[in-house]
Amino acid sequence: MTRPLSSRIALVTGASRGIGYATALALARQGAHIVATARTVGGLEELDDAIKQAGSSATLVPLNLTDFDGIARLGAALNERHGKLDILVGNAGMPGPSSPLGHVPVKNWQDTLALNVTANFQLIRCMEPLLRLSDAGRAVFITSSVAHKANAYLGPYAASKAALDTLARVWAHETATTAMRVNLFSPGPVRTKMRATVFPGEDPETLDTPAQVAEFIVPLCLPACTDTGRIYDYQARAFQDFRAPE
Repeated sequence: MTRPLSSRIALVTGASRGIGYATALALARQGAHIVATARTVGGLEELDDAIKQAGSSATLVPLNLTDFDGIARLGAALNERHGKLDILVGNAGMPGPSSPLGHVPVKNWQDTLALNVTANFQLIRCMEPLLRLSDAGRAVFITSSVAHKANAYLGPYAASKAALDTLARVWAHETATTAMRVNLFSPGPVRTKMRATVFPGEDPETLDTPAQVAEFIVPLCLPACTDTGRIYDYQARAFQDFRAPE
């Protein structure tokens, strides 16, 4: 039986663990060839084994996404090897420091913005030509509700996700007349290591797993997805309209 993503090339960032790992594996199960990036080689190798067991294949790319020239080299390599890109899942991110804004060191601020925003900007720059060569290019960026809630003590993370939301929406407007579709996905509380570092007192067993979340990201990556410039709220199981801060 033909799987819906057979012959599709999917780039997933932050794929060594958590939502990125689960999404890469879910896309592979639908037939996609996965280009998986992360800093952790061991996690990528575990993902490769799981993808092979699922009957698909992967290309592992150990890469720190704040190496912006490295992203450009990756784009060139994908063009040379595949001549297109069908799916981009921008998942890699960091929580940044949890402290009052006045206590956040400038370097921590810059590091958070570099990974959560600038790396995705560079992905857009370098991957758009390849996504346009697909008959149904799809891009999904993982965001957070803190972007509009503006939670206290999560300033760098909230600001970076708000910037990412706007970046993705601008890109969606710019590509609206093409075959591309660009959306955001807000998972809410999920059982990940990153979540545990920000909320150490939370019981992880009360949260959904990355694998459960990934099943709702896959539909946004399918050629059948017609929505663009929207945000899917996993907790509500529905697309939500963008709104001003409460």
